[in-house]
Amino acid sequence: MISANRSIALIILLLAGFSCSKNENVMHLTGQVKGLKKGTIYLQKIQDSTLVTLDSLVVDGNSNFDFTTAIEDPEVFYLSVNRFNSINKDTSLRFFGEKGDINIETSWNFFSAEAEVTGSETHKKLEQYESMMKRFREKNLELIAEQIKASGDSARIDSLALLSDRNTTRSYLYTLNYALANKDSYIAPYIALVDAGNVRLKYLDTINKSLTPEIAGSRYGKELDQYVKLLKEQAEKDGD
Repeated sequence: MISANRSIALIILLLAGFSCSKNENVMHLTGQVKGLKKGTIYLQKIQDSTLVTLDSLVVDGNSNFDFTTAIEDPEVFYLSVNRFNSINKDTSLRFFGEKGDINIETSWNFFSAEAEVTGSETHKKLEQYESMMKRFREKNLELIAEQIKASGDSARIDSLALLSDRNTTRSYLYTLNYALANKDSYIAPYIALVDAGNVRLKYLDTINKSLTPEIAGSRYGKELDQYVKLLKEQAEKDGD
């Protein structure tokens, strides 16, 4: 017969094991928004094309936050904030969340610009990708400004428009190459959907077929596969 003490110990071990298994599919997000005295911090994500709030925290002096949410695979979340009586428009940060502990340290004045996200390998990939994409966006803004200055000079405007088109093409190529180079990362199907949705079907299909089984079975992997299938169906209809 098992003694009372051994029975209690066994129950504790079983409960601990259950707790661990139960917490395997959660993301624990902690951090601080330095400089935020009063306002609200939100944890959000896109569900069915709608931005929904998963959790929120009212700040009144203490700007530390602590959120826990269920998660199956790495996916994009948004940490957002509003501050009473403020016109600051830098109020939302996109980040790739993962199972386990994630930490975000940032400030109110430069909410997304100064954000430091740790604990997510996929977010590191996103930061690397975004760093390059930012250059393409800045180049396009420069070319637009030059076109405005060249008002009345049609030859100059046409030349700048051509440069802008080439810059846009290079940005698409970078997205495609980055996705193919990271076919074993959750970042690949995500950027293919978000930034390459308008490229030729054959390129998206190539990315889709290159994904590893684990990535292909994730949320964004499945969404990319469905999107490619829809494009193929549409192409077949158009060909009839």
